[in-house]
Amino acid sequence: MSEELAEVDFQRFWRRLQQLGLNAYESRSYLVLLGHPKFKALELAARAHVPRQKIYEVLDSLVEKGFAQVVQEKTKLFSAVEPSLAIPGYLGRKRLMLEQELMDNSRAGSAMIDDLNTLYSEGQGGRGTLDFLRIVTEPAQTGAEYRRMLAEVHSEYLEFSRPPYAVDPLDEKLVKQAGSGGVACRLLLEAGSLDDEHRQRLSEYMAAGVEVRIADALPMKLALFDGARGLIALLDPVISRPTWTSVVFDHEGLGEAMKGLFDGHWQKGRGL
Repeated sequence: MSEELAEVDFQRFWRRLQQLGLNAYESRSYLVLLGHPKFKALELAARAHVPRQKIYEVLDSLVEKGFAQVVQEKTKLFSAVEPSLAIPGYLGRKRLMLEQELMDNSRAGSAMIDDLNTLYSEGQGGRGTLDFLRIVTEPAQTGAEYRRMLAEVHSEYLEFSRPPYAVDPLDEKLVKQAGSGGVACRLLLEAGSLDDEHRQRLSEYMAAGVEVRIADALPMKLALFDGARGLIALLDPVISRPTWTSVVFDHEGLGEAMKGLFDGHWQKGRGL
């Protein structure tokens, strides 16, 4: 243990270093190194309570992660790298590794979509009685469904918009593209959801042909495409943190009913 650190502080720093990504032995060894100019490996093992057979592996890892450096004298010695250099450098490399991993996973996932969609289509050959309705609770899936239908809309797009958002329509370029492409777009926005930034964007949407009105309150979140396909999102009345459960539908009768509901609220809405 480091004689320069009180036991309480040592334990606190030891846990925080592990939260950054060092393991328990690495964290203990780095803290001991910080309190001394340099150490032989086996001396450090004794001070940091690291098994002698593990200490070289631990030190190699600390050097690789940028927390320790080798001081070459008659015998190999190790010293700590200054925290203001070690920690930012380590986190920067870790961020780049995570970004690269995410990019690789994204490429692999994209490459699999067509193949897996083929399997999915074959497996869905026999339609069930409620295939026109699906429940979605994960926001990312809700956003993906919304963007897919928005990209495929032909004639009309209607939306009740209120937070919290899986996709904010005023952040979604596909809405402007649909309006510019001749799709009849109407957005009814809940008044309390508009801030100055949103209001600035509204002029761009209206210039693209999107009609916008404001309502004091909306009963649900709704996106309706071509009068038959869409999303209904209902706020969970039990959970204290706002959470939406979405129903994805492809049903002309339900679409007609939802359009009637939308038109009723649209007539009561007011312009900007």
